[in-house]
Amino acid sequence: MRRSGTQATNGRVLAAAIVVAAVTATAAALTSQSVPAEDGPAAPARPRPISDQTSLPDPRLPAPLVSMDIAHASDKGPKGVNITIDDGPALTWTPQVLHVLKENGVKATFCMVGTQALAYPDLVKAVVADGHRLCDHSVSHDTTMGTGSRTYQATEILDAERMITTASGGTAPLYYRAPGGAFTPYSRQLAASRGMRPLGWNVDSKDFKQPGSAALVETVKREITNGPTVLFHDAGGDRSQTVEALRQILPWLKQQGYTFGFPVR
Repeated sequence: MRRSGTQATNGRVLAAAIVVAAVTATAAALTSQSVPAEDGPAAPARPRPISDQTSLPDPRLPAPLVSMDIAHASDKGPKGVNITIDDGPALTWTPQVLHVLKENGVKATFCMVGTQALAYPDLVKAVVADGHRLCDHSVSHDTTMGTGSRTYQATEILDAERMITTASGGTAPLYYRAPGGAFTPYSRQLAASRGMRPLGWNVDSKDFKQPGSAALVETVKREITNGPTVLFHDAGGDRSQTVEALRQILPWLKQQGYTFGFPVR
């Protein structure tokens, strides 16, 4: 009898251990799939690529008017290319970039910093007049804004939207590009609720490093198969290399059978 009781007790202990192990495994799996809290620090040990930062809309926030997923594709399809120009406008370089684009019959997306747009409204209007699109690139180009509070992120995005729209004479930005790719689910949904599609990139020319126009051209040629959205800058320093690189790469892309369009909305 004693042996039978011991066996029964051992059996119950084993069963309980199995249940605990199963519950623990399930909880771990759910935790690994959860989205980090928005208001806390957003500094994961291994941040996901911006192309993977997708999530369902938060019903507690304004509903998105366009997709809140980060756009990379071109409205021209598989052989489309999206030229995107960041950080301006700038008095010296934006007119030169506009000239090269016009020479090649190319339309681009200009991701503007709010304070820059207010400083040079005539350049913003010139961008719009040439048929290019506007993109909100925040007020202050803070590449750490993804770690800030929701209030801070909202101020950076919404104030820049107003600044750009005012400077343009009423044309609102159609996209939002987070400085340095510092998107959060909250910032993406907020932008989308204003009709601005979050905008990523596939090819970073790294023109901010000023490696020489030849190196910029080779980077685009080498990496264009990564995807259609190419990143250049018209502010933040001497952009003469960027202007020359655009002068060379735009005809080459045409020769390869690419057409120029805008990021999908």
